[in-house]
Amino acid sequence: MHAWLCENPTGVDALVWKELPTPEPAPGEVLIEIQAASLNFPDLLIVQNKYQMKPPLPFVPGSEYAGVVRKLGAGVEDLSIGQNVACLTGTGGFATHVVAAASKCMPLPDGLGHVDAAAFIMTYGTSWHALMDRGQLQAGETVLILGAAGGVGTAAIQIAKAAGARVIAAASTDEKCDLCRSIGADLTINYTTHPAPTAFRDAIKAATDGKGPDLIYDPIGGDFAEPAFRSIGWRGRYLVVGFAAGAIPALPLNLMLLKGASLVGVFWGEFARREPEANADMLDQLARWYLDGKIKPVIDRTLPMAELKQAYAYMGSRGVKGKVVMIR
Repeated sequence: MHAWLCENPTGVDALVWKELPTPEPAPGEVLIEIQAASLNFPDLLIVQNKYQMKPPLPFVPGSEYAGVVRKLGAGVEDLSIGQNVACLTGTGGFATHVVAAASKCMPLPDGLGHVDAAAFIMTYGTSWHALMDRGQLQAGETVLILGAAGGVGTAAIQIAKAAGARVIAAASTDEKCDLCRSIGADLTINYTTHPAPTAFRDAIKAATDGKGPDLIYDPIGGDFAEPAFRSIGWRGRYLVVGFAAGAIPALPLNLMLLKGASLVGVFWGEFARREPEANADMLDQLARWYLDGKIKPVIDRTLPMAELKQAYAYMGSRGVKGKVVMIR
């Protein structure tokens, strides 16, 4: 097998494409021939030694991938050789083969191909857990989605619309706003033409007839967090999903008091670990929504696995709309 190996987590430039022995699956594991692997923001942080999970060196980055089961370890009964699966294991995806725990494999129904499957679990799992579980989204409510043109943002738009919500999508360019409307957003706000704090708050106020959004979905953090929270509606829920902007905002606690609002943490990975049955039910529901045409990953582009460093550079440029997927 071949893999992109991180021997020293000093950044993307340190990754090396190497030939390695093809591993054998241990009990409870399967060997997967990878067909597609998506690039997520944690995949950048982990090779920079900035992610909360720090795997032992050396490691193969690539948290999310899809492929074909080629070997079964002892005791694996729910999967079969030749079966198509998607996995989210945190590492291992930027390679030709990987060994994964069978419990972390999502069997793919007919109609869900490898490219879409490789861009499915993390973004839709995160967004469903945020909106439907932590946020308790109800039909008819208004959701403001920050960073709406990214991977989790586009998934959040589709899930919120499928749940019957009204969606306001905030993104950084007119092109990204156009994309958000094309996948269901009712209104869009361009950060660039409505810079924080005053103009952004005014735009949210106008989009909600002065009431403010019921839910705010924030995977960005940074300078837009406080003006967004100041605009939230009565009993609103602010979903803290991540900090793609880099800066972790500090919000005055009196804002929650004045609006009767909630600041809600979203850590889907820990939810999946602590509540595996609920997570499996969620993924089953999302797969049904995919087959029904209610949701579909937005794929910005696919690139050969050999061009991983170029894909990282593109993601770092903040130009990605949806997901970038590496293919064999």
